[in-house]
Amino acid sequence: MTDRHRLLVYGGTFATVGERGDISGVRGGGVPDGLFVRDARHLSRWQLTVDGAVPEALTPVAVGDTARCVLVPRGGRDEPPAYTLFREQAVGDGSFVETLRVTSNRPAPSSVRLALTADADFADQFELRADHRTYAKPGAQRSREVLGHGVEFAYRRGTWRSCTTVTAEPAPDAVEETGTGARRLVWTLELPPHGSVELVLRVMARPHGDRRALRVPRSPAAVSERLLAEEDALAAGVAFPTGWPELAAACARGLADLAALRVPATGPDGEELRVPAGGAPWFLTLLGRDALLTSLFVLPYRSGPAAATLLALAATQATDTGPDAVTQPGKIVHEVRHGELAHFGQVPYGRYYGSVDATPLFLVLLGAYVEHTGDTELARRLQPHARAAVGWMLDHGGLTSRGYLVYRADRGGLANQNWKDSPGSICSADGTRPSGPVVAAGAQGYAYDALRRTAHLARTVWADRVYAELLEQAAGDLRDRFQRDFWMARHSFPALALDGEGRQVDALASDAGHLLWSGLLDKEYGELVGRRLLEADFFSGWGVRTLAAGQPAYHPLSYHRGSVWPHDNALIALGLARYGLHDEARAVAHGLVEAATATGHRLPEVLAGYGRDSHPEPVPYPHACVRESRSAAAPLALLTAVGGA
Repeated sequence: MTDRHRLLVYGGTFATVGERGDISGVRGGGVPDGLFVRDARHLSRWQLTVDGAVPEALTPVAVGDTARCVLVPRGGRDEPPAYTLFREQAVGDGSFVETLRVTSNRPAPSSVRLALTADADFADQFELRADHRTYAKPGAQRSREVLGHGVEFAYRRGTWRSCTTVTAEPAPDAVEETGTGARRLVWTLELPPHGSVELVLRVMARPHGDRRALRVPRSPAAVSERLLAEEDALAAGVAFPTGWPELAAACARGLADLAALRVPATGPDGEELRVPAGGAPWFLTLLGRDALLTSLFVLPYRSGPAAATLLALAATQATDTGPDAVTQPGKIVHEVRHGELAHFGQVPYGRYYGSVDATPLFLVLLGAYVEHTGDTELARRLQPHARAAVGWMLDHGGLTSRGYLVYRADRGGLANQNWKDSPGSICSADGTRPSGPVVAAGAQGYAYDALRRTAHLARTVWADRVYAELLEQAAGDLRDRFQRDFWMARHSFPALALDGEGRQVDALASDAGHLLWSGLLDKEYGELVGRRLLEADFFSGWGVRTLAAGQPAYHPLSYHRGSVWPHDNALIALGLARYGLHDEARAVAHGLVEAATATGHRLPEVLAGYGRDSHPEPVPYPHACVRESRSAAAPLALLTAVGGA
C-alpha cells in the first residue's frame, strides 16, 4: 500500500482512494485503485474538480472507519481560498457513500461549479495484478445511462451482468460525456455568505450473481455507527490485559479489523453466514486456511467465527473428483472467487482446492470448537463432512499410500500448496527447489492433530470406538514416521520438507514452530527446536523469520524466504507455550507487540526480515496486505500463549 492510497473495508467491499479522496483508475502496480465488490471494480474513476481545477489537500485523507479530507482551491498567501470542501467517504456492503460539504469563506453570496467524473470499467481483480497477464473478453459490452439523479454504468458478457448506479442529492444540473466513456456530473452551487451547501453521493454496486437485498447507507456517519456497533459486539466481554497496554491495544485493533474483514458466505442448508476473509486488498474473499487459522486464534474469546467458518467450508467441501488434479472428494476449499474470470474459467479460483493443509485444519478447528464450547450438536451435524475430510487425508491426501500428506505443483494454479505457497518457498538451504511430489513438514503436524482431535470426537460424540482407535493408531504411526524421516541430526532440527524421493529438503525454516503447536514432536526434540527458533539467525527482534538468516536461500524481502509473518509467529508462540518454553514464547510475543505498537497497533500481513540491530523500526514488506485476518487475530493468540505478561 503506497502513501497515496487509503483503504476502506466493510463486508466484502473495499475501496482505495487517493489523498484527495479521488479514484484515478490506475491499472497494475501494487494496489488496485477503485471500488471493488466480489472481485470486480465497480468504480474505476471518481475525480472531483471545482471551478474546472483539481483542488489541493489542506489535510489529506485520513482513514479510520471513514475517509476524511479537507480540500481548497489552489492559491497563494495573498489570495486566501474562497471556499473549503470537507469530504467524507465510507464503504457499506456493496456500496460507497460520500458527503461533500462546500463552505464559503466570503461575506457575500458566491457560486461554485463542482464536477465529479465517474466511471466503472468492471475490471476483474486478476486483470489489475502486476503480472502482465491479459485476458480475452469476447463479446463484452459496456453502457452508460443517465438517470434522474445520476447515472448507471452496466457491463455484459454473455450471461454475465453487472452494474453500478451513482445517485446524488441534490441531483446534478447536468450529466456530461467526457469523450473517454466516463460521465461528468455537474452542479452549480449557490453559497450564502459564510454558509455551506452539502451534497450526498451514493454508489450501489450490483455484481453478477449477488441477489441479496442491500441498501446504500444514508451517510458515512451511518456506516461508522454500524461498524462501531459490530466492533463493540465482537470485543464485548474480552478481558484485555491491564498490565500490558500495548498488547491490549493490539488485541482491540485486531478485533476492530476483524469486524470489517468478515465476508458473506452460505452454509450447507443455505443459511447466510459471515466469515473471516483472507485480507484486503487482494484477498477479500473466503480462503480456507486463513479463515480456519483466524477462527482458531479468536476461539478462546469468540466462538462465532469458528462456527461460521466450519459451516461455510462444509458447504464448499469437494464431493467428487474434478477435471483438475486438485479437486478430490472430502477436500476443503482453498479459495472461493466470484469474479468474471473465475466464472468463465479463465482463472482456476472459482472454487479452488489447491491446499494440502486446509482439510486437516478444518478437523483441528472442529475438535477445538467442540472442546471449547461443548457444542456437540454442530459436531454431529458435521460428522459426514469430518469423516469425508479424514477420508481425503487417508486416501487422496497420501497418508495411507505415502505415509504423509503430499501435494504436487498445480500447473495454472499454485506451485506450493502449504501456507508458504509462493514459487520457490519450499527449498533447500542453497535455494534448490525439490522435484516431484512434496511432503511439507507443517502439514504433517496439522494432520497429526486432526487425527487425534477427530478420534476424540468419534469416541465421545459419535460413539464410534472402532473409528476412534483407527485414527489414534494412524496418528501414532505418523508421529513415529515423521521423527524418523524429517529429523536432521546434524542440525538438531526438522527438515522443511521431503522431496519426491523422500530426501530431506534441508532449509532451516519457521515451519518447525508449527510442529510445536500441533504437538507432533517428542518433548526433547520440541525443546531443542523451540530454543533454536530464538537464536539470532531466526529471531529478528520483531519475530521469527520464515527462513534463518545466513543460508544462501535467505532474503529479507522475500515473501516466504526470510520475512516475518505475524500469524506464523502466533503459532510459534502457542507451540512454545505448549512445550513449556514460556520465556521464549514471551520473547516472540514482545517482539510482535512492539512491531504492532510501531505501526499504530495493527500487525500487517508480513514484515521484512531485517533485524532490530540493523534498523530500529520494523521494515514493511512492500507487497503486504494492509489488513489481514490472521494478523488481526494474532494478538489474541499471543494473549492465549503468554497471558498479560
